[in-house]
Amino acid sequence: MGKRTRVGGRGAVVGGGLGTVIVVIAVALLSGGRVDLSSMLGDGSAAENVGTVGQCSADQANTDRECRLSAAIDSLDTYWDANVEGASTHPKVWEFSDSTDTGCGTANSSTGPFYCPPDQAIYLDLGFFDQLSTQFGARGGPLAEMYVIAHEYGHHIQQIAGVMDRAERDGAGSTSDSVRVELQADCYAGLWAGHAAKTADPDTGVTYLEPISDDELSEALDAAAAVGDDHIQEQSGGGVNPDTWTHGSSAQRQKWFTIGYEKGTLAACDTFSAKSL
Repeated sequence: MGKRTRVGGRGAVVGGGLGTVIVVIAVALLSGGRVDLSSMLGDGSAAENVGTVGQCSADQANTDRECRLSAAIDSLDTYWDANVEGASTHPKVWEFSDSTDTGCGTANSSTGPFYCPPDQAIYLDLGFFDQLSTQFGARGGPLAEMYVIAHEYGHHIQQIAGVMDRAERDGAGSTSDSVRVELQADCYAGLWAGHAAKTADPDTGVTYLEPISDDELSEALDAAAAVGDDHIQEQSGGGVNPDTWTHGSSAQRQKWFTIGYEKGTLAACDTFSAKSL
């Protein structure tokens, strides 16, 4: 069994399936307004706040992966706090190596990043970010890495909103609930990225992310494409079979990240009402 440590910022704790880099943490407001999810939550309290963001300088956040991810988690905590009533129940974020036991079963390094609903926790082997390039052919980059974390955090928002319980997640196919769940999480990642680069910390006046360049946005979209079902099927040497998809095609994943990034509202991310994915 490998080591497992917690990763996080003020709203969760950091340790160890996206602008330049996170510099400070602030509160972002969705242009679409707030959504009350409090009736869907129990009496759970927020996770203990013992993160490492305060110990990382801006330069370290630009160059050090763990500092960057810690800051990303902190910004996600404060972002969703500001935009979803009841979202102050933050997910734990665990970094692990080799393997770890979870409420969803035993995970190992080949599992990839994932969110476990019973634990309300994100599990991550940091080596996955290298696999994005070496195994899946993605270009990589800071924003691409943060996209991965923001996607998994999107599953936590779905969990507290009841989406995970309502969706038929055992099915497969290009329009299945399984795919709609994943594409909505991609859209939520786009929401966060779009607002993080435009919203300043009220204390320092510095934004979550420096302005996102076209090249950096392309890196995040490239990461989304790299984990598309069709791309993974092609990489494995098999034929593309949409009937077996559970996460969506490369084009679908890029499309919904872009919708969140450009539209900036929770309503725009309603993949379950969308006539076309």
